[in-house]
Amino acid sequence: MAGGRGAEAVDTVLACGEVRTCLLQHSQALPGTAAAGLLRLRAGRRVLLSERPNPYALSPEVLTGVDCNLPTASGAKVRAVGTVTARAALTEGRLLQADAFCAATADGPDRRRPWGHYLARPGIVEPFGKLPDRDVADGCLAGAGKPGELDLGAVAERVLRHVLRDPALDRAAPFRAQVTRLRWVALRAPDGAASSIENFTVAQDGLRTVELRLTGGIVTAAAARLCEDLALHDWLLTTLVRMVERSRLGSVEGRDAVAALRPAVDHLLHLWMPTARVDQVLHPLWEVLEREPGFSRQWQILVQRIRDQLALLAVSAHVQP
Repeated sequence: MAGGRGAEAVDTVLACGEVRTCLLQHSQALPGTAAAGLLRLRAGRRVLLSERPNPYALSPEVLTGVDCNLPTASGAKVRAVGTVTARAALTEGRLLQADAFCAATADGPDRRRPWGHYLARPGIVEPFGKLPDRDVADGCLAGAGKPGELDLGAVAERVLRHVLRDPALDRAAPFRAQVTRLRWVALRAPDGAASSIENFTVAQDGLRTVELRLTGGIVTAAAARLCEDLALHDWLLTTLVRMVERSRLGSVEGRDAVAALRPAVDHLLHLWMPTARVDQVLHPLWEVLEREPGFSRQWQILVQRIRDQLALLAVSAHVQP
């Protein structure tokens, strides 16, 4: 099944999406009211705010109508019609995410239906005929390669740029960090198999890909939330690794390294909260990432290195005559 109002009765065999994650281009973390103003993507729809376990704002969903070919690994043309869901989120008033996602049915009619039919099924696309789900899943992970193909990354990027152009932002971020992209697909797990993460890849250009296998039908909203959480923590880990590298920790005088790492201490170290907003049913999938590649283990090692350096600097300052 797919998440979203009016979509609960629609049986889907594939979900896919793309998440953009970046540092908000603003000198200060935005409080709740300012975050709500920034993420008000639809007039008359409220932004959801949460204070526990950390400040979080989620925009209303925006639908984009699509009538295009789906990406396929084989190059086969698979036309589909429907709507794509997009939204933006802000964590701790500092980390901005924009994502776009949809789910596809196993088959569809041979001709296009009135738009009212598709609007009644938000976030669902229907193929013309039978959907080659494996071929489309591989194509989605590779990304749109031809003009006229569904490009969820472009939809997410449009939402991200819309938010970042807000005149309320002073564009004075406290440190440098790259934008990361997480491209994901979810397929049904074989009968009797548990939900799993089949592949998680990291490329040098900021692109990550992940494939999920889900039991009990595909709940698109839950899969999207899991991938948003994965994208957020991958960005945190990637950013901290780069900051430690740039600080030349262990190679330069302690004060210089600590000064370079000060933004990490001020803005990042307290943000590590895996699965805080993930459906409990999908928590075991994060445990897979803890075993390989070991997200939290690597994070904790980096944090301990930074804290050790701070402790050494404090001791050195204390014993100086």
